Amino acid sequence: MKIAVACDHGGYEFKKKLHEYLEKKGHEVKNFGCDSTDSCDYPDHAIPAIQSVVEGETERGILVCTNGLGMCIVANKFPGIRATLVYNEKTAYMSRRHNNANVLCLGGKMFPHEDLLKFVEIWLETDFEDGGRHARRMGKIDRLDTELRKA
Repeated sequence: MKIAVACDHGGYEFKKKLHEYLEKKGHEVKNFGCDSTDSCDYPDHAIPAIQSVVEGETERGILVCTNGLGMCIVANKFPGIRATLVYNEKTAYMSRRHNNANVLCLGGKMFPHEDLLKFVEIWLETDFEDGGRHARRMGKIDRLDTELRKA
């Protein structure tokens, strides 16, 4: 899978481990920065990463900042993006299984890196429960995206 990855200075240390983990698992990683712990603005890195998902250049995105909140807010401004902030294994699973999230947002300083990598593993390996109530709900969100783009 081709995955867009971006962070700010607060997520940089985890992003280094994430990049290595994803490549070891056979994924192609497209890095949108940042590439140091120097202070930066998370939208500067999140926006091009999200655009790559919207445009189909990458299949999914993973965004990391200190707590994940800012990245999640930015990502959900884009039509077709279903970004979710996860904080345990169950939310990582449900974000894919029920919500078909295509962007994962993480707080790089909120949990041990081993826990964050477990969240990533679950998120990548979980399929959407296509059909039934969850598909119906995602359809409503997709229609809202379409209506808002026309407005």
